[in-house]
Amino acid sequence: MAIAQQSHTYRDKRYIKEGPMAEIKDPENTILMELKDGTVTIELLPDVAPGHCDRMKELARSGAYDNVAFHRVIDGFMAQTGDVANGNMEKDFNLRMAGTGGSDLPNLKAEFSGVPHDRGTLGAARSQNPDSANSQFFINFSDNHFLNRQYTVYGRVISGMEHVDAITRGEPPASPDRMISVKVAADA
Repeated sequence: MAIAQQSHTYRDKRYIKEGPMAEIKDPENTILMELKDGTVTIELLPDVAPGHCDRMKELARSGAYDNVAFHRVIDGFMAQTGDVANGNMEKDFNLRMAGTGGSDLPNLKAEFSGVPHDRGTLGAARSQNPDSANSQFFINFSDNHFLNRQYTVYGRVISGMEHVDAITRGEPPASPDRMISVKVAADA
């Protein structure tokens, strides 16, 4: 499940708070992702992409995202993760297979919107079929507007983007970073 690449360097900080954790306004629609360097707080956008938000919460609550590798990390573009079938670094991990799978749940219908792929937004990774997103997602390092209305946006980093920026690069990285834990803030 690959995402087309184009180079951009603009850093949009309209939504991103670096440093201490942001105020959580809606714990049921906020994800806390623990990375090696600290916590990333993601505000989900259920009014924009309800199916994708529900899937993320379901997989987070089941622990499926815990210990899953960032298998594709392209400097200036994005960090991709979420292969719960082949990306768990604690369960028979094979780096060559990471990024080829998803969950046992059905694929999701595309929920394209007018929300742009700005720095810090969360997008649904998919194959060429727009309705093939499942569990994989990516976080944009920069504004990637060429992805607009082609990949579902369903969240945005509201704090901890500096931890996303520190994820080891590579396609795949020789020694990938992982999501240590992913939780819905209402459950944390």
